[in-house]
Formats: sequence, C-alpha cells, structure tokens
Amino acid sequence: MDPGPKDGESAAGAEPGRGAGPSGGVVVQVREKKGPLRAAIPYMPFPVAVICLFLNTFVPGLGTFVSAFTVLCGARTDLPDRHMCCVFWLNIAAALIQILTAIVMVGWIMSIFWGMDMVILASKYRALTPQL
Repeated sequence: MDPGPKDGESAAGAEPGRGAGPSGGVVVQVREKKGPLRAAIPYMPFPVAVICLFLNTFVPGLGTFVSAFTVLCGARTDLPDRHMCCVFWLNIAAALIQILTAIVMVGWIMSIFWGMDMVILASKYRALTPQL
C-alpha cells in the first residue's frame, strides 16, 4: 500500500522542492470573494469613513446611506464593471436592509460591521494613495 498525502496536505507538499516552504509546509493563497453588496462599499477618504462608522453605530443604515452619495462623487468600489448609478442603488439597498432589520438587532450589527469595513477600506486606500 502506497501512502498518499495526508488530509490537509497536497502533492506539492509531499514532494520537497515543488511548492514546499523552508519548513516543509505548503504556501496557500487565499482570496476573498465578495458579493455584490459587499463589493459596492466605496473607498472613501479616511475621515468620511470614520464619520460613516459613527453614524452607523448610532443610527443603523445612516452611514451606509451617506456612503452611497460618495459613489456619485467619484468614490471607487470593487465593482468596476457596474455603472455608477447601479452601485449607488446597491448601497441604498444595503442601507434599507440595515434600517429595516435593525428592529431585531441584525441590522444594527450589520450596520456596525459595514462601517468597520468602510474604515478598513479607507485605510487601505490611504496607504495606496500618495500623500501631498
């Protein structure tokens, strides 16, 4: 019986020199797949993202609603193939979902996480753009 790779190992990890790291492990690349609502979150300036997080924390959906208008002002998103108006309406839909489900706390929690995502995207955007 020929022992094959164990669970969690790949053929590359079993053969030294083919994709194996110095410790004998396998290097794996992970890419997050975003849905259309999540990908529609705009890359805003950092202060605007913090304000949207603050608004989303105290009034669920309000910060998401404000961020929808930054798309009309030229904010970039992870949906480059969609028209600006479509991305705007996706953000409005996300805000409405947050407002309508806030009654059962789901929308409020979603709203806070949405605001945190805005701040994370803004910090990445800030790191990529040259400072004047």
